[in-house]
Amino acid sequence: MTESSTEKNITVNRKAKHDYFILQTYEAGIVLVGTEVKALRQNKANLVDSYATLANDGVWLLNANISVYEQGSINNHDPVRKRKLLLNKSEIRKLNKAVTEKEIL
Repeated sequence: MTESSTEKNITVNRKAKHDYFILQTYEAGIVLVGTEVKALRQNKANLVDSYATLANDGVWLLNANISVYEQGSINNHDPVRKRKLLLNKSEIRKLNKAVTEKEIL
């Protein structure tokens, strides 16, 4: 029997694939807080103008806009906050090495 996958892409940055030549892609999780999960389920994400950067403690996604959840309370999230990407340590080391050696990416 074939198992049906329940995973789906929430959003894809089509503009990046059009504007840039993609050499390598990574699949990463994102650390989310509170109402961000419900907003993403309503397809309220915008990755245009977003980018990832390396820091001492990992990889961070900047300028990604997850709109405010309309039924949320005063505890709604900041739409354009800095979000941590969840990658393996080996992938982070590989990215860090590529950036320090070639100073591209």
